[in-house]
Amino acid sequence: MAHPTQLGLQDAASPVMEELLHFHDHALMIVFLISTLVLYIIIAMVSTKLTNKYILDSQEIEIVWTVLPAVILVLIALPSLRILYLMDEINDPHLTIKAMGHQWYWSYEYTDYEDLGFDSYMIPTQDLTPGQFRLLETDHRMVVPMESPIRVLVSAEDVLHSWAVPSLGVKMDAVPGRLNQTAFIASRPGVFYGQCSEICGANHSFMPIVVEAVPLEHFEGWSSLMLEDA
Repeated sequence: MAHPTQLGLQDAASPVMEELLHFHDHALMIVFLISTLVLYIIIAMVSTKLTNKYILDSQEIEIVWTVLPAVILVLIALPSLRILYLMDEINDPHLTIKAMGHQWYWSYEYTDYEDLGFDSYMIPTQDLTPGQFRLLETDHRMVVPMESPIRVLVSAEDVLHSWAVPSLGVKMDAVPGRLNQTAFIASRPGVFYGQCSEICGANHSFMPIVVEAVPLEHFEGWSSLMLEDA
């Protein structure tokens, strides 16, 4: 959950998000070192009156400043490609959920069950109870079992939407007439918040996403109650 004045990313709640956090720190350190070197060179060039003919005309240093950036780009590209392939990997999901975007709410369908589905609307500000978050709470949460591979099929009924939960490292466009898929594993129990991340009309800011990860036995109890109510 993000909080005011937060500078970094949200705490990771899935293995993929942990990898993304590590890659972010890796790339940020490289950028910091490059920026420090460039700043030092600028200050040195401006503040000193000395010149060195070997720096003004030297094939060796030209080779260095050509090869070094290429090496740095490789050091950034290789872990980036690895994470891209990890994000596309979907191995034997234990549960499949279809998330359908509407103007302006989400509907969820648990396709492994015969009749388990519901619409998820934002709770209006005047109806919030103490401890709930404004513009983020929904009347029905998407409940999933923790430590289980979950596949989410994402589409839209009307216009473009985007199903995004930052702490799970998930963001997938919802396109009318097209079925996209993504996957995640919630590594710990908790409630994780997201929002539609594609401009979709007047109430774009008012279609939040709430994913609740619970132990498997609690999920089985919840699904049984939902099926009884249906």
